[in-house]
Amino acid sequence: MKGLGELERSIMDILWAQSSPLTAREVGRLIAERDLAPTTVMTVLDRLTRKGFLSRIRDGRAWRYEPAESRDSYIAELMLEALEMTGDRSAALTRFAQAVPASEAEILRKALTELEDE
Repeated sequence: MKGLGELERSIMDILWAQSSPLTAREVGRLIAERDLAPTTVMTVLDRLTRKGFLSRIRDGRAWRYEPAESRDSYIAELMLEALEMTGDRSAALTRFAQAVPASEAEILRKALTELEDE
């Protein structure tokens, strides 16, 4: 999975925050502070769809876009890709576990315990 550019990330943030699919026009209104041309928004939405980040459904003459995966799934995939870049996954995981605050380490501990119990 490739990373997202700045504009792609802004658009994904908008779509992740919504509870229902949006049209390009609706996305454009929500990203109004960037003053983008409607064609730019449509181009980025199309690119994100081709990359697999979005799915779309037809709504009359327009498309409605929604994230193909949750933000949490995307972040987890980025973390796994980062682990693949190391020559020593064990060392990288150990360093990561040492770097997170105690409250987050407890979340990791709980998740690992639940996986062991399955």
